[in-house]
Amino acid sequence: MANIKSAQKRITIAKSRNDRNKAVKSGVKSITKKFERALAEGDIDLAKTLFPEVTKKIDTAASKGSIHKNTAGRKKSHLALSLNKAQ
Repeated sequence: MANIKSAQKRITIAKSRNDRNKAVKSGVKSITKKFERALAEGDIDLAKTLFPEVTKKIDTAASKGSIHKNTAGRKKSHLALSLNKAQ
């Protein structure tokens, strides 16, 4: 453990940011899996309704800095392509 007060604060802040990033990334993964499961089962209507939610979650993660902007764009593009192929 750090002895300097500012270093202790940095450790606390880093932990809270790490926890937030984990939660945001986990949420993105969960809804993405839900979307992909709907596509795999052939439930196109459910996938269509989930797509805006997935993109919103991904955009939120990118705006909070949990994932990079380009990663967010790549994920959304990949999901849109898979939805269009399924239709």
